[in-house]
Amino acid sequence: MTTYAALLRGINVGGARKVPMVELRTLMEGLGHAGVRSHLQSGQAVFTADHGDEESLAGELTAAIEKHFGFSVDVIVRDHAYLAAIADACPFPAAELEGKQLHVTYFSQPVDADRFAAIDQGAFLPEEFRLGDRALYLYAPNGLGRSKLAEQLARPRVNKGLIATTRNWNTVVKLVEMTAAE
Repeated sequence: MTTYAALLRGINVGGARKVPMVELRTLMEGLGHAGVRSHLQSGQAVFTADHGDEESLAGELTAAIEKHFGFSVDVIVRDHAYLAAIADACPFPAAELEGKQLHVTYFSQPVDADRFAAIDQGAFLPEEFRLGDRALYLYAPNGLGRSKLAEQLARPRVNKGLIATTRNWNTVVKLVEMTAAE
């Protein structure tokens, strides 16, 4: 059995695309997953599975959500080892920052620097970003909601062909904790 986190993109925001966590947990248990737990209302669930890989599990959950709720939701699934490696590889001093200042965008597949070459990082200082393994670390000292760099990073031309979903550092750390073997 492997422990995973499912990251759902764009649910329960502004009253649209409602996915109650109780229903999500029940749906995931119906797919045969064990130990299903959710974190907050913004689309994180932790579960164990004895079949599949990250991509097939994400596809299975995406299809089940669409069938049950009647709308499509992008899902990224990552195991504990990956989540812990992302937290450990943070290029910013996470321990010195507030959780709202540091974010990780998880991508459905690897990305390279060429994808972001048109973004003049110097124009957005003190905001900064760095790339990781299927992830982007964003330092936004005034928070994500006020970040001009985050707006550029979220543009469709930058994320074309990807599923991308962002979590603040507090959630990044919590998902590492929740997926750790007990």
